[in-house]
Formats: sequence, C-alpha cells, structure tokens
Amino acid sequence: MMRFKVDENLPLEIALSLREAGHDALTVMEQDLGGGPDPMLADTCRREHRALVTLDLDFGDIHSYPPQQYPGIIVLRLTKQDKPRIMQVFDQVVPLLKTQPVLKHLWIVDEQRVRIRGEGKEEA
Repeated sequence: MMRFKVDENLPLEIALSLREAGHDALTVMEQDLGGGPDPMLADTCRREHRALVTLDLDFGDIHSYPPQQYPGIIVLRLTKQDKPRIMQVFDQVVPLLKTQPVLKHLWIVDEQRVRIRGEGKEEA
C-alpha cells in the first residue's frame, strides 16, 4: 500500500480509484489545502509521506522538485483534460504502481506512455 495526495485539479475519482486498488489516498480538498502555493503542497506531501498526483506541469520540473527529495510525484500531461480522458489514462497507471517505483521518482504520464525519472530509472 502506498500513500497519495490527489491535487485539486483532478477529479475525486482519482482518489477513489487509488483507494479501490488498496492505497491510502487523500485529496487536497479533503484537507482544506486548495488554492495553496505549489511549494506548500510539496512540503505537505513530504511531511505526510504521500506521493502527489497532479495535472500541474510545474511539478515536473526536476530542478524545482528533485524527485529524490519527495515521496513521489505523478504528473498527468494530457492533451485533453476532461474527466473521461483523465480517468481512462489514470486507469492504465494504477496497475503500474505494483511494478514500478514511485518513492523518490517522478512519473510523467501522457496518453501514450509513462516516463519515470529517478535514481536508476529513466523510462517505463
């Protein structure tokens, strides 16, 4: 089981999907953290040992958010960001959580692939 925080820019169903897969998932909104600055959210995730799931591309900047300093960051980089598309792509990500490292890694997820950056890992 892993611990996740789902950003406010994603549907609640992302957290539900993670919970159904046996993970501990909280949303930013459930914790009244909505509207806060990115660094505050990143620090909260680090303190709570939760990997962040977000659409915010700023979290994909490894200079601002070095993967090795975080419990994990999953950035969904989608051309269409409607709820059905988000869920369709994320449903393909959930099984990878069993086989690929999240801790201290950055996942960039698009419609075609998942790129994983971190120590000893560059692609999936």
